[in-house]
Amino acid sequence: MDTLGAWLVSIANTPDGARLATALALMSAVAHAAFGALQKGRHDPWLTRGAIDGWLVVISAPVALFVVPWPTATTFWFVAGALVIHFAYKLTMALAYERAAYTVVYPVVRGTGPLVTVLAASLIFQEHFTLMQWFGVACLSGGILLLALRNLSEETLDPHALRVGLMWAVAGGVMVAIYTTFDAYAIRQSLNPFTFLAWFFFITSLDFPILAAWRYRRMIDPPTLRPLMWRGLLGAFIAWFSFGGVMMATRLDKVGEAAVLRETSTVFAALIGWFILGEKVGPRRLALMALVAAGAVIVEIGG
Repeated sequence: MDTLGAWLVSIANTPDGARLATALALMSAVAHAAFGALQKGRHDPWLTRGAIDGWLVVISAPVALFVVPWPTATTFWFVAGALVIHFAYKLTMALAYERAAYTVVYPVVRGTGPLVTVLAASLIFQEHFTLMQWFGVACLSGGILLLALRNLSEETLDPHALRVGLMWAVAGGVMVAIYTTFDAYAIRQSLNPFTFLAWFFFITSLDFPILAAWRYRRMIDPPTLRPLMWRGLLGAFIAWFSFGGVMMATRLDKVGEAAVLRETSTVFAALIGWFILGEKVGPRRLALMALVAAGAVIVEIGG
C-alpha cells in the first residue's frame, strides 16, 4: 500500500493522473448507479443504509488497523470532520427517500451536486472552467433535473410529502457538493491516500447501524434480517468502489471534472432500470440521458 500510494501521489496533476482520474470517476459513476438501485425497493431506507454501513465497518476495520499506514493527527481530524458531514448527507438522503420516490429523489440530488461542487472547487482549489466546460455542466445538470421533472410528472404521491421529499433531495445535493469538496481537500492532505480512505470508511460508517438498530426495535412489523444483511454486504463493497473511486479521482486531478463525470451515474442508473429492473425508459428519457452524457463529454474535451 505504501508503494502504490506513493505512485498515485507521484502521478497527481500529470497526463497519466488525469487519464486514471477519468477512469476512476466513470467507474465510480457505474458503481454509484448500482448503489442507488440497491437502496431502491422494499426495504426501509434507514435500515438499508444501516446494513450497508454495518458491513462497511466490518470490511474497513481490518484494512485501517492492520494494512494501511497509520494516520497522522491531521488525517484523524479530517476523518472526524467527514463523520459529521457524511452523517448529515445520509440523514438528508434517508429523509428524502422516506417521502418521495427514488426516481424523483436521485436525479434531483445528482443534478444539484455537480453544479455546486464546480462553484466550490473554483473558490477553494482555484479550478476555473472554460465557457465550453460551463456549457457542459449546464447540459449535464439540466438533463438530470429534467429527468427528475419527467419522473415527477408520473408520481401519484401526496403533494405535501412530495414537496418535503424534494426539499430534502435539494439539501442532499448541496451535501454532495460539500462532502465532495471536503473529502478532496482531506485526501490531498494525507500522506497516503489509502490511509484516509480506509479510516474514512471505518469511522464514517459507525453512526447509521446504531440508528437502524434503534429503528428496527421500534417497528411493529420488522422485516426479515437475512435479505437485508445480504443487500448491505453487497452495498458495502459497491460503496468502496463508488465513494473511494471518486475520492481518488479528486486526488489525482481536478475536483470539478471528477464530480461532473461521477454524475453520469444517472445515465447508468436509468440503464440499470431499463435492462435489469424492467422499467420503461421511452424516447424522452433517452434524449435526456443523451444530453447528460453529452454534457460530461463537453466538460472533458473543453478543458
